[in-house]
Amino acid sequence: MKILVTGANGQLGTEIRKRSVLFADFQFVFTDINELDITNRKAVDAFFEKETPDFLINCAAYTAVDVAETDDELAELLNTKVPAWLGKTGKQRNCRIIHISTDYVFDGTSCIPYTENDLVNPESVYGKTKLNGEISLLKENTGAMIIRTAWLYSPYGNNFAKTMIRLGLERDELKVVFDQVGSPTYAGDLAQAILTIISKTNQRSAVWKPGIYHYSNEGVCSWYDFAKAIHEIYGITCNVRPVTTDEYPTSAKRPAYSVLNKSKIKRIFDLDIPYWRDSLKTCIDQIKI
Repeated sequence: MKILVTGANGQLGTEIRKRSVLFADFQFVFTDINELDITNRKAVDAFFEKETPDFLINCAAYTAVDVAETDDELAELLNTKVPAWLGKTGKQRNCRIIHISTDYVFDGTSCIPYTENDLVNPESVYGKTKLNGEISLLKENTGAMIIRTAWLYSPYGNNFAKTMIRLGLERDELKVVFDQVGSPTYAGDLAQAILTIISKTNQRSAVWKPGIYHYSNEGVCSWYDFAKAIHEIYGITCNVRPVTTDEYPTSAKRPAYSVLNKSKIKRIFDLDIPYWRDSLKTCIDQIKI
C-alpha cells in the first residue's frame, strides 16, 4: 500500500515521516514544493500516474492566518482550489484522500464543543478558504475524508509552543489572551491517528468511512493557560499576564471558542486520544533534547 504525503516538510508531515518507520507494510512518498508543485494540475496528474498512490494525506495549506487577510489569492489557491484538484485526481486514480482542515471554519460563538454537523461560519480569510476547500473537495470526491484540527504544535516549524518557549527565555513578561478557548493538538498524536485510520482500512473492505471528522487532544484551555503550561513544563519563570482579545488585536479574527467534539472519530476508528498536557510534556521533552 502506497501513501503519498503532500506538505511533508510542515509540522504534521514531519511527524508522519517520523512515524512512517513503524508502519512497515506501507510505502511512503513524501513531497513538498521541491518534489511536487500541487498548484500545477498537470504536474499533479503526472505524479499520480507515475506513483499510483493508494492514499493521499494532504498536509499542505496556507496557514499564515493574519497574512491571509491581504494575501487572499494565494490562500484561496492553496486552501480552496488545490483540494478540489487533488480530490478529482484521487477519484480518477482510485486514491483515497485524507485532507486536513481547521477549527477556524467556526465563528466561536458556541459554548459547547463543536460537532461535525454544527453550523459553520468562518470570520477570517483563512477560515473561509479552508471551508471552501472542504466544500470543493467533497464536491469533486464524495469519498474523501476531512479531519478538522486546532491549535497544532510540534517541535518543528513555527507554532505557539515554540514561540512561547523562545519569548519566555528572552523576556521577563509576556501578555497572552485568556478569552479564546480551545484544545491544543500535538501534531505527533494527529499523525499517529491518521496512520492508524489508514492501517485499519483495506481497499476491498467497508472500513473506509469518508466524511468530516474532528481531532484535537482531550481537554480544554485558553491560550493563557496553554502558555502557562508550556513555561511550567519547560521550567521557564517568565511572568505571563492574561489579556483580552481587544487588548491584543490581530488582522484576522479568531474564534473565541473552538473546542472540537471528537466523539465521532473516537467511536468509528476506536481511537484513544491523549490529554493535552500529557502530550505537551512529550513534545517539550523532545524540544529540550
